[in-house]
Amino acid sequence: MTATEKAGTRVGAFPQDRTCPYEPPAGYREVAGAGPISRVALYDGREVWAISGHAEARRLLADPRLSTDRRNPAFPATTEAIGRVRTRFTPPLVGVDDPVHKVQRGMLISSFTHRRISDLRPRIRETAERVLGSLIATGAPADLVTAFAQPLPSMVMCHLLGVPYEDHDYFEERTTRMLSGENPAIAMGELRTYLLDLAGPNRHRLNEGLFGDLVSAPEGEVGREDLVDLTIVILGAGFETTASMLSLGIFTLLDNPERLAELRADPALWPAAAEELLRYLAITDGITRVATEDIEVAGRTIGKDDGIIFLTSVLNRHDEVRDRPDVLDWHRPTRNHVAFGFGAHQCLGQNLARAILEIALQSLFERLPDLRLATAAAEIPFKPGAAVQGLVQLPVTW
Repeated sequence: MTATEKAGTRVGAFPQDRTCPYEPPAGYREVAGAGPISRVALYDGREVWAISGHAEARRLLADPRLSTDRRNPAFPATTEAIGRVRTRFTPPLVGVDDPVHKVQRGMLISSFTHRRISDLRPRIRETAERVLGSLIATGAPADLVTAFAQPLPSMVMCHLLGVPYEDHDYFEERTTRMLSGENPAIAMGELRTYLLDLAGPNRHRLNEGLFGDLVSAPEGEVGREDLVDLTIVILGAGFETTASMLSLGIFTLLDNPERLAELRADPALWPAAAEELLRYLAITDGITRVATEDIEVAGRTIGKDDGIIFLTSVLNRHDEVRDRPDVLDWHRPTRNHVAFGFGAHQCLGQNLARAILEIALQSLFERLPDLRLATAAAEIPFKPGAAVQGLVQLPVTW
């Protein structure tokens, strides 16, 4: 008996492209309509479980019987490219389980506390104003992806890590190429060589920051090369997701002028707006796991070595969690979303992401009150469903 015969009719595939950059794919809504747990097919025909029930998702994401270990040959690869990369590199932190994950997370957590990020907010605001000053000086029209959404989080991460300011152009350019440019493997290799140099003979050049704290700590369970790999994972996760959230958040506000008008009228709503946008946009759609034991969920049995996909975009639009889930609303609590995941692997940098998003959006729309799209919304290119959701370009004028 096949997996499909055991579980019922397959109702969709993963990943799927969005037809609107801030709406879930229609096919994911069909999956959700079939129940809280269904089957979908990956690019290679492998069938995995798709979780679209909010309560079921939170329960499973907190279950230690679900693994994020990419070394497990049963771990689901959602694209052919991901499958190839997994055989060559296992990312620390996001690609390992306890006890290794607990050790790595414990080394980093003090740099991402609410208090630490609160102390960083003036620097984030100063950086946003500096990037905006350059944008305004260059003049309209502009692409806000390359002129604002990418450089701002890169500069903030540069400061957080303690990279020497005189190297920030080199550091930011390699970071951008690694995540969104051509030949990312070359850029990653250059960045790794640079960080290894800072961790060794040029350690005296490091400013106060996370990377300096890591390499200055006594030798323990994590060696210097592993610390560099860990830093690159933090950098990649923090840069790509925040840049994507910024570009897509700006677009969503410009495409929903009545909601933007509320924020202009009452700036105290910006923190709530940032949280609601995180829920609404769900840019990390498709959290992946593999089961290490049989698990009973909603009348179904997830078998050992079964792959699992959490459909974040529909999980955050669940009508059992909030009224009118498809409507942007700054006037309701939204902290029970799963945009940052849930459980032991919940995003370590969520406080930083919130702060950057809130400050960047408020600063942008206050400095440029006449900001508007420079082309029709339907013509603006956005990323495919297999990627972190966001825009390829965001042409604007003012």
